[in-house]
Amino acid sequence: MKSNRPPSKPERRPNRMGASATTRTERPRREPPPRAENVRPQGAVQSQMSLRDKFDAWSAHHSNSAIESLLRMLGTPLQSLMTWLVIAIAIALPAALFVVFNNVQQIGQSWQDSNQISVFLKKDATATQAQDLRSRWAKRPDVAQATYVSPEQALEEFKLGSGLGELANHLDENPLPAVIMVKPKVVGPDALTSLQQSLVADPLVADVRLDMLWVKRLHQFITVAERFVVALAGLLALGVLLVIGNTIRMAIEARRDEIVVVKLVGATDAYVRRPFLYTGLWFGVGGGIVAAIILAVGFWWLSVPVTQLADLYQSSFRLQSLGFIESLQLILIAGLTGLLGAWIAVTRHLYVIQPR
Repeated sequence: MKSNRPPSKPERRPNRMGASATTRTERPRREPPPRAENVRPQGAVQSQMSLRDKFDAWSAHHSNSAIESLLRMLGTPLQSLMTWLVIAIAIALPAALFVVFNNVQQIGQSWQDSNQISVFLKKDATATQAQDLRSRWAKRPDVAQATYVSPEQALEEFKLGSGLGELANHLDENPLPAVIMVKPKVVGPDALTSLQQSLVADPLVADVRLDMLWVKRLHQFITVAERFVVALAGLLALGVLLVIGNTIRMAIEARRDEIVVVKLVGATDAYVRRPFLYTGLWFGVGGGIVAAIILAVGFWWLSVPVTQLADLYQSSFRLQSLGFIESLQLILIAGLTGLLGAWIAVTRHLYVIQPR
């Protein structure tokens, strides 16, 4: 049976002020859950990278920048080919002059090898004294070879070379003196003059003959050619720097917004600069490869007529082109020139582009 008893009301207790207060039922307090030891704390945490991780990130960005810049160049083949051709022509001109200069030096070296100093001995010099003098001169550091020619041998050579053999047979005595033919090692005019003065100072020597005029002319021609090649190479290298610098400037302007965004998120200038440096390097290397191909084809085309011309003059001269090592050096120099031009352009223009 249901009880008709009304529900009991909460008991009111008097408070300190004398008023009654209702007694509330206290709820049980929840204990905080135990904190796990391996729970990651919330919020930003500063990460520490080892030197190996930094090096791996640095090398990875280098490789990505190199590949990306190369792919960008290959993505515009016509524009890249035109830039390579301009760089190749600017590099091939001084390189061709350098090769021609080396060939001229080869011809001059053959002329210098055929050069001899004729030392005429006195009439009273005996054959034994002449042989001793030849032995002493052959041991000099500035003498390559010394050959003794007796008066009899000189007369026989005169008969064969002049065609006056019958007239020479009617001579009462041999008028030709003994001669020592000295082949010098030195090639400079000053060194040859010093050698000539030391030879003529010997008491057995009557006279020393050396045609210094052609030696001075050849030496002066080589000096002028060297300075001309260096000056032309410097001017054309400056042209290559300007071409690559202008190309890099246009690439920077085309990616200005991208550079601003990357700098806003904290990228350093070195990070932004790296792809453009690889672009300049690829431009220089490509121009060097094209220049080496142009030089190889050009000298191969000229080698046949030059050989035929040398054969007409009974010469063993052959036109020498760039070898494999010289071609690699040309490509390396072109690449370094492109890298330098890109560095100058990027350093100048990245300083202007700053996020606001």
